[in-house]
Amino acid sequence: MENKIDQFRAAMGNYPTGVTVVTAYNRAGEPIGLTVNSFASVSLEPTLILWSIDKGVSSYNDFMEVDHFAVNILAADQGNICKTFAGRVEDRFGQVEWEKSALALPVLHDTLATLQCKVHNRVEAGDHTTMIGEVLDITNRDKKPLLYHKRHFGEIPETFYR
Repeated sequence: MENKIDQFRAAMGNYPTGVTVVTAYNRAGEPIGLTVNSFASVSLEPTLILWSIDKGVSSYNDFMEVDHFAVNILAADQGNICKTFAGRVEDRFGQVEWEKSALALPVLHDTLATLQCKVHNRVEAGDHTTMIGEVLDITNRDKKPLLYHKRHFGEIPETFYR
């Protein structure tokens, strides 16, 4: 019989989500980023979003020190970016196209959407910290989303859009 953690992982893995890469600059001025699928809207007034970071990831301390971050919502054709920021790649930003935004944040090129945020709150939650951000700027593009389901990445079939 599976234990509760394995059952929880299986249940949550069966819940399809979008995929994001959260980016920021650390105190040394270097870009940092990681793949995140624990992303959701929180409030319209003020415009707030949230995402959660595992306390065990190498960039955890850096993200706990940032005042601003960007949520890059990946498009269906950006599975390689998802893998780059999810893996143990030395120079993640050297593998992708990105730029410093007008709000001085590292943002990825040609994503489905980008939300640039300032930190509104951090909430300790078990082995993760939930970051709540106030959205300062939004860029949207007419593209299909990259989805995550049962430990696989993909896109919505064309038949879904009929």
